[in-house]
Amino acid sequence: MGIIVTIIVGFIVGLIARAIMPGNQAMGIILTTVLGVVGALVASYGGSLLGLYPAGSPVGWFASIIGALIVLFVYGLVTKRS
Repeated sequence: MGIIVTIIVGFIVGLIARAIMPGNQAMGIILTTVLGVVGALVASYGGSLLGLYPAGSPVGWFASIIGALIVLFVYGLVTKRS
């Protein structure tokens, strides 16, 4: 059950991050979900390592979105065509 919740939350976080980030991000549903899951993992491990917020806190949603924005920005830099 936990993996299904992770995928759903990752998809929602990925959609929010893509809506906030300006520009055109040409990616499908799978990549959006992966973006959200990776962003959530980055935020949860970063927040717990720095002791910023406890696990399961509502702040984790905002941190997950910020983590997904960072991952989306790096993804844009890596796949940028000149």
